[in-house]
Formats: sequence, C-alpha cells, structure tokens
Amino acid sequence: MTLNQGPSYLELSRCGELESRASAAIEAMERCDLCPRGCRVNRASGEIGFCRVGRKAGVASHNLHFGEEPPITGTKGSGTIFFTGCNMRCKFCQNYPISQNGNGEIVSAERLAEMMLSLQGRGAHNINLVSPSHMAAQFLESLCIAAKKGLRIPIVYNSSGYEGMKALKLLDGVIDIYMPDIKYATAEAAKFCSSAPDYWRHARPAIIEMYRQVGALQMDEEGIGVRGMLIRHLVLPNGLASSREIFRFVAEELGTDIPVNLMSQYFPAHAAVDDPILRRKITKEEFEAAKEALLEFNLVEGWMQEME
Repeated sequence: MTLNQGPSYLELSRCGELESRASAAIEAMERCDLCPRGCRVNRASGEIGFCRVGRKAGVASHNLHFGEEPPITGTKGSGTIFFTGCNMRCKFCQNYPISQNGNGEIVSAERLAEMMLSLQGRGAHNINLVSPSHMAAQFLESLCIAAKKGLRIPIVYNSSGYEGMKALKLLDGVIDIYMPDIKYATAEAAKFCSSAPDYWRHARPAIIEMYRQVGALQMDEEGIGVRGMLIRHLVLPNGLASSREIFRFVAEELGTDIPVNLMSQYFPAHAAVDDPILRRKITKEEFEAAKEALLEFNLVEGWMQEME
C-alpha cells in the first residue's frame, strides 16, 4: 500500500467484497464461532454467549483519545470506540464496568458508522476499535456503510490477542493496524487471571496471522501509523505474564522490527483488589526483569513505560 491509495478497506468496498465479508460474519453469528470461546449461540437472533453481546454492537463511548502510542495518537488524537462486553474475564480489568458489567448503549450499524464518520470529521488520525474481538460482524457491517459515506482513515484493531482465525480471515485486507496485547504465555496464568486457559494456544497463531496480513508498523512522513503491527505487553505481579517467553516468541516468530510497548501501569482493579496474588502493584525489580528480557531479544523499536 502506498500512502496515496488510502486504507486497505476502500478497494474491498469498491468491488463489493466488504459486503460479502460482513454477510459471512453475520452468518457465522448464527452459531457463533468468531472467537475462541466458540459459544455456538445464535447471536444473529439476539442470543448472547460469553461476551454478553447479541446481534447489535454495544458501545460505551466514542471520542478522541490522546493516551495511545505516539504513532496512533499523533497530534490530533485517535478516534477511539470502546465496545461493550469482552471475550475475556480479566480479574484486574480497569474497564470492567464496560467489559464485564455491560455499561454502554446498543447501537445499529448505521449509528456505529456515524460514530466513525464523526471521529474522522473531528480530525482523528484513525478509527481505534477497543476490545473488538466479539464485534467483527457488527464492525464489518458498519464499515460497509461508513466507507460508502466517505470514511478514509485507517482502522486500528486494539485487542487482547485472544482472537479466532475465522474472524481474522474475514478482517484480512480490512484492518490497517493491529495493536494486540500479549498477556500470558502459560495456561495456568491465563486461567487464573482471565478465565481463558487456552489463551496462549490461540494468541500465538492469531498474532502470527496479524503479522502476515500487515507486517511491521509503517508510518508516514509525520510519524503517524498507516499500516502494520505493534504489540503491547503489561508486566504483572509475581511473573504471571511470563514476559521473557513472550519476547522470545515475538523475536523468533515475527522478528525484531516489531514495536513493543512494555507497560508498567498495572494496578489492582476490579476483582484483583481482594486477590492475594494480584492485589499489589508490580515492583521495580519485576519491571527491570521484563525490560532486560525485552533487550535480550533485541526488541528495541518500541516504547517503555518507565515506573514512576
């Protein structure tokens, strides 16, 4: 993709392929297997599974956001859409009223498209989909409308990394920038923290597929991301995140040109407040150990959120 061609989804929209992808995703919701949960409920008729969201999208907020990584925030902000619900149950989720308590409004495809166009009109560098793993069908349906009405900015897929391959294949050529977390490298930690013992089994091929689609992050002459991938990793107490194993995976399977944001911002929220393992912030020594592992595998293209 060259910069004057615009986002990838525009060509798919022009040839009708975007509508075909949306239809396939909506059909998949009839026995929903779009994410690793594979609930097989009929979300297309309004039933709900693990994510607790049925046929229409739930949106908690849409606004310009200035707290993302520099290539995403830029100078004008990222057009962030916070989706309601989630396919994980992280004990320490800072956004649990949205992700687990269902705060937000149910919106039509037309309304979600309006949100995207509104954010573009306010100068957003991109449309930043937060927790979209269970919203592939609703997003694709809305993007068909928004693209026809003039949406022309990149789409950022800001996820937990717990993705289904069916959904990712439908998003191939649609998403411009993938921005996944990689949370854990062991089944034990993923089960304990997020009720997702198969997290690492699904996250690895999902991350590889994301990279296959878009490659490493590319930026324009102003340093704004236009296509590619960057990874986030949050350091957790007591080594729960297995940071070194994750960085080994990134370096060996993807390469050292992938930007990684090493984050120290963990604090006990939600159910973590009363958990004997999760109820404290990380120590300086825990963050330094993760930092050393990052540098050991020569992952130096990203950012480090140094501790206060």
